[in-house]
This record gives sequence, structure tokens and C-alpha cells, in this order.
Amino acid sequence: MAQANAIPALETRRLVLKPLTLDDAAAIQALFPHWEIVRYLTRRVPWPYPPDGALTYLHELALPGMAEGTEWHWSLRLKSEPGQLVGLISLREGEDENRGFWLGLPWQGQGLMSEAAAAVTDFWFDVLGRSVLRVPKAADNTASRRISESGGMRVIRAEMRDYVGGRHLSEIWEISAEEWRRHRNS
Repeated sequence: MAQANAIPALETRRLVLKPLTLDDAAAIQALFPHWEIVRYLTRRVPWPYPPDGALTYLHELALPGMAEGTEWHWSLRLKSEPGQLVGLISLREGEDENRGFWLGLPWQGQGLMSEAAAAVTDFWFDVLGRSVLRVPKAADNTASRRISESGGMRVIRAEMRDYVGGRHLSEIWEISAEEWRRHRNS
């Protein structure tokens, strides 16, 4: 398994994805707690978001998962402004919840998350050697659905799930390693 110190930085055309660290807490705390960002995230996210929410997330969830080699978390930064965290993207082992992300409001709608999702999907299949990637999302989260659609994923199941914004129809999206490689090379 990959250990925390073995998680590489990744790059896309416009982004640098840096492994998450405690130094990212202040930027996360400033950007993350907005209803437009959290409403379709898992109910495990506390809302209203507490003043120490980012530090708690890093200390109790992200960094331990990275150290155990079961989770991979990156901060997203524009190459043009590498000091500014603009969002997060994560991979984790599990049956139906392998990738999650959020992007700060000023950077939404520019295709940045599609770039980041492609980079970490490459990592999931090519570096970690996984055979399938699954991601849940609220069916009403059209922006996230578009990222999955453009990434060649398909819905395999629908069920009700609890989100910060309440109980919603949730879709489980999937792509296999073989499907991803065909999609990536098309």
C-alpha cells in the first residue's frame, strides 16, 4: 500500500494536486463552509461547519487515512497561483465510495474539477492498480453528474442517501480500468 509520504503530487494542464497537509487547514476552513459546496456532501460533514472543522477533518480523517495507505487526499492549486488552495480531491478504498471532491466557489464552472478527476482516476487505475472506481452523488447534483458523464462513467444503481442538505436520491457511478483506458485514449 502507498504510504502518506509516497503520495505524489500530480499535475494537469492548469492544476497542481499536492498531498494534503496540516498546513492546508486555514485555507480549507476559509473556502469550504458554504452551503453551495456542502449541501450534496455526505451527512458526515458537520453543518453548520464548526470553527475547527478543517483541523478536525485533517487530524481525525484525512491524515490518518493517508498514513494507513487507505486514502489519498490532494489539495488543488492553480499552476498560475500555487500558493492558493482552490479545492480538494480524494480517493479512498471502499465498495461504493472511492472518489470525492469539492471546489471553492470562485473556481467552479471552469472545468478544473474534470481535470483533477482525470488525474486521480489515472492514479487509481495506473498506480494503485484498482479494477473499478465507484462514486456516489446526489442525483440533483448536476455539476458533479457532468464530471462523471464526461469521465466516461455510468450509473449502476440508485438509492436514497443522507446528505448535508437532507435525504436525496443518490446514484452510484462506476467505471472499470478497461473502460477508463478506452475513454482516456479516445
